[in-house]
Amino acid sequence: MKNHPVTIAVAGGTGSGKTTVAEEILKRVGTNRIAYLQHDSYYLDRSQMQLDPRTQSVPNFDHPNSLDTDLLVKHLRQLKSGHAAQVPIYDFTTDSRGPDVRTVAPQPVILVEGLLLFAEKKLRELFDIKIYVDTDSDIRFIRRLRRDIAERGRTMESVIDQYLNTVRPMHLEFVEPSKRYADIIIPEGGFNTVALDMVVARIEGMLQPLA
Repeated sequence: MKNHPVTIAVAGGTGSGKTTVAEEILKRVGTNRIAYLQHDSYYLDRSQMQLDPRTQSVPNFDHPNSLDTDLLVKHLRQLKSGHAAQVPIYDFTTDSRGPDVRTVAPQPVILVEGLLLFAEKKLRELFDIKIYVDTDSDIRFIRRLRRDIAERGRTMESVIDQYLNTVRPMHLEFVEPSKRYADIIIPEGGFNTVALDMVVARIEGMLQPLA
């Protein structure tokens, strides 16, 4: 690719609607023009994560050190330079990274979605557009509770304990403060059609020189 692709980050708290916003961008701009990455794919194996300081038994999935950010930075640089990336596949039912990978080809747009994208300076510097999805904490908790029970095999008690012990404290320490680095803040996520219209129009405008 002769021109550098447009790089977009969608961040926000757990259950804020990041994935909904990212999927709406994919639908409107076109999956054939977007290389899509999720920061969740870069979680370290459970055995490599630091323990919850309160219990010393459960890994803290909400701390930046739980993610292989260096590998994501490497993959973003590869995609920006026109080379494919071999993205890991993470199994949330076993909290481990499997042996298989997913090949992501370079495209005119690189879209990355994740909880802690703006908490890392080396990641922030790679994005042209930084979007933060801002949703009330009670709505975010309810969404996370439903998702983790339905999709990740968790019990209600374990989800609540994790939320109180690590999710909420890490949100206040890392996620919420990172909002100040956003170029665009979208309240209510994918339900905010006006904001999404503006974001997509901006992306299309940036793509014109690449056409």
